[in-house]
Amino acid sequence: MPGIDKLPIEETLEDSPQTRSLLGVFEEDAAAISNYINQLFQAMHRIYDAQNELSAATHLTSKLLKEYEKQRFPLGGDDEVMTSTLQQFAKVIDELSSCHAVLSTQLADAMMFPITQFKERDLKEILTLKEVFQIASNDHDAAITRYSRLSKRKENEKIKAEVTEDVYTSRKKQHQTMMHYFCALNSLQYKKKISLLEPLLGYMQAQISFFKMGSENLTEQLEEFLANIGTSVQNVRREMDCEVENMQQTIEDLEVASDPLYLPDPDPMKFPAHRNLTRKAGYLNTRNKTGLVSSSWERQFYFTQGGNLMSQARGDVAGGLVMDIDNCSVMAVDCEDRRYCFQITSFDGKKSSILQAESKKDYEEWICTINNISKQIYLSENPEEIAARVNQSALEAVTPSPSFQQRHESMRPAVQSRPPAARTSSTGSLGSDSAALSALSLDSLVAPDTPIQFDIISPVSEDLPGQAKSSGQSGRRTNPFGESGGSKPETEDSILHQLFIVRFLGSMEVKFDESPDVVYETMRQILAARAIHNVFRMTESHLLVTCDSLKLIDPQTQVTRLQFPLPSVVLCAAHQENRRLFGFVLRTSGGRLESRQTSICYIFESNNEGEKICDSVGLAKQIAFHAELDRKASEKQKEIDRVKEKQQKELNKQKQIEKDLEEQSRLIAASSRSNQSSTEGQFVVVSSSQSEDSDLGEDGKKKRESEA
Repeated sequence: MPGIDKLPIEETLEDSPQTRSLLGVFEEDAAAISNYINQLFQAMHRIYDAQNELSAATHLTSKLLKEYEKQRFPLGGDDEVMTSTLQQFAKVIDELSSCHAVLSTQLADAMMFPITQFKERDLKEILTLKEVFQIASNDHDAAITRYSRLSKRKENEKIKAEVTEDVYTSRKKQHQTMMHYFCALNSLQYKKKISLLEPLLGYMQAQISFFKMGSENLTEQLEEFLANIGTSVQNVRREMDCEVENMQQTIEDLEVASDPLYLPDPDPMKFPAHRNLTRKAGYLNTRNKTGLVSSSWERQFYFTQGGNLMSQARGDVAGGLVMDIDNCSVMAVDCEDRRYCFQITSFDGKKSSILQAESKKDYEEWICTINNISKQIYLSENPEEIAARVNQSALEAVTPSPSFQQRHESMRPAVQSRPPAARTSSTGSLGSDSAALSALSLDSLVAPDTPIQFDIISPVSEDLPGQAKSSGQSGRRTNPFGESGGSKPETEDSILHQLFIVRFLGSMEVKFDESPDVVYETMRQILAARAIHNVFRMTESHLLVTCDSLKLIDPQTQVTRLQFPLPSVVLCAAHQENRRLFGFVLRTSGGRLESRQTSICYIFESNNEGEKICDSVGLAKQIAFHAELDRKASEKQKEIDRVKEKQQKELNKQKQIEKDLEEQSRLIAASSRSNQSSTEGQFVVVSSSQSEDSDLGEDGKKKRESEA
């Protein structure tokens, strides 16, 4: 007989939708078998009970056996050997239907007992196991739901222990029940054949015994046929016993091996995360918005297929497309106080999905797998080998190389193969010789013992070097409805306004800020540090480029997180291989040593090409440069006008002084003429008085003096 279809007991712990779909096929087959066995049982029961109607009952049995090939069994419907065997039985039974009058005892022992046991014991056992499995599955789903709602911030150890124990117990119960249920369904495929063949064999043996091999219908050929059927039944029974024994052993082995996996969050030291995967499947909680501020979580089965992320609900035959994850971005997020949440954003940024993993191991594996798929590693011949090589290169990247040239040979093309003009932002940085740069050591590019900052620190909590803050500016929220407020924005008069979606990767202090190689080296160290320390979280912001500054704006609250004055941005460059990576160097006063200027390199990942952002920064600096020239020219012209106005005022004042002098001269001349005429009159009076004095004598002079 052909092979028996079986349910995979090894996949019961995973409990995937494919396994559930296959289980549904077996359950449908069991229902069909039960329906058919009930009909066959009724037919054989009529043979046993109604001796007077024995001929009609055997005829009905023959008819049912002939209709076996017309039955639509989901499993084993194309068993030609079984069909031909039953057809032969139907023919013989039809020929002997008129001869069976008394077979009560023989039929009760040889025909009714096996089929009754199969109907009352085996089929009812399937129904009982089905109900127990359904209850265990519902309890497991409820326990998983309660576990997913555990708070990350306010953890109650007692509640957490109770919920974890509940998950462990329900998962173990579901796994064990499911394995025994699968074993019973697999055994049913063997028992189905036995339950069909053994009663018929007993029936025929009873007939042979009753007629003592003397009937014309019981020929030697028929006896040989029955012997072959008996041998086949014994072979099927032995095969079933062997398979049941193997399944029982498999169940015991799986119970021992799967015991640690019943915990929802196994120990990462015993079960480390695999970071080289390019395919992943498992259950995740997905966040669905039900309103402006409300949301719900739904548990679904997710799997990757090439460059697509698929989802499949329990009971569905096939999965549906969720998102194209080629060139996508994935990052860890905080969402509704739930653990192990991460967000996937499509390449164009128009579609995103927030998912929650069950354990830290699944959480890290999903992020690494989606990162590997986004780099299109799955298109290569050996994707896992290439992913392992890329991750190993990231781990080795933090070891300093002897020279700058050796460090960059494995990361990007040689310096001579780069275009002559590096992608910078018209910052007026000094052009240095590439041959001299190749001999620079690591300490000449990056300040020693410099920590890497992976998060953006809010301006209300800590001041970052180089951040321009003015009174009333930090934490200012723009109007989300576009209405104009009372205060005028600083960038309202700016000519250039360009907005880009970026994700902050990290920043660190550098010692050299006159070459794009500094940005490349900083990118290498930050990406390597993220790979080693398992830092997957990236802060998404909106980068606003204006002629005055660069601003990082919170996309949700529209609050300015950081602001960089444009004159302080001395260098901007994009990665030559990964076009979405770019960075810029900010030169500020102060830092670890307040007496000198420091340079900090900021690295970002964008949805657009980094060269476009660098071009926008360069255009902003050019516009600011020309605006500064115009401002200086305007101030110089105003200074010239002020000097001319001052000279004109001095000239007018000099003219007024000369006019006043002329007026005074004229008044003095007139006064002189009047004084001269009065002097002549005084001379005549004096002369007359002298003559009088001479006449009066000495006494008259004294008298006049006394009067005077």
